[in-house]
Amino acid sequence: MSITDTRVTEGHAPANGVQMYWRSLGQGGTPLVVVHGGFGVVEMFGEVLERLAARRRVIAVELQGHGRTPDIERPFSYEAFADDLAALIEHLELGRADLLGYSLGAGACLRAAIQHPRLVRRLVVVSAPCRRYGWYPEVLEGMAQVGSAMFDQMRHSPMYAAYAAVAPDVEAYPRLMDRTGALLRQPYDWSAEVAAMTVPTLLVYGDADSVPTSHAAEFFALLGGGLRDAGWDGAGRPRGGLAILPGRTHYDAFEAPQLADVAAEFLDAPDRT
Repeated sequence: MSITDTRVTEGHAPANGVQMYWRSLGQGGTPLVVVHGGFGVVEMFGEVLERLAARRRVIAVELQGHGRTPDIERPFSYEAFADDLAALIEHLELGRADLLGYSLGAGACLRAAIQHPRLVRRLVVVSAPCRRYGWYPEVLEGMAQVGSAMFDQMRHSPMYAAYAAVAPDVEAYPRLMDRTGALLRQPYDWSAEVAAMTVPTLLVYGDADSVPTSHAAEFFALLGGGLRDAGWDGAGRPRGGLAILPGRTHYDAFEAPQLADVAAEFLDAPDRT
């Protein structure tokens, strides 16, 4: 699949003091804002962006301190990231946009739907829980170690290479590690706010993700899913959905062709009351 016949533009948008990098590809439909995971850049999604842009405009962004977006003197928080996404939507005059986020970016998108529901039409959460203890214990143990002390190890990783290729200040990577680690260690439980959400939401996980499928089912239940039989006519279906991608983990679900397929089907479906 190719997007050679569609317009690709890029720039930086002012968002609460952050100059947020964005890249737009594709045309038409409800705009879809796509947000990377921790330490990520827009390129991490690979051909998923192109597959999604075949039928809609896609705006891939980079959060504070990530990739081409310079850092500012502000700690990382999901709530602040959410406000930044809202500011970007308004600056680019996207109207009510769809959001798709992976891992850390999914947390930012989920908070945006909670904090700014008037700006969000539909939401796709990929590989993220709605409370911190939704991660496997060993994943939380790993998060406890994230920080600049790991820089010598991290500098040999593909994630660092992708960052170094585009970042305005390559020397800022240790600070990115420290700020990301501090965010990952912050407790949160958004269950009550999720249960009150009105934005139709699709949850997507790999079948060997860092989030157990038991938590995926719990998250889905908060959204009204998996609580009863839908009936022969499907009238009892929830407004959102749950997708488990076979043969995928937390570390490759974001580049799976199936992700683009299930997300597009959800985003293109008719509105349901």
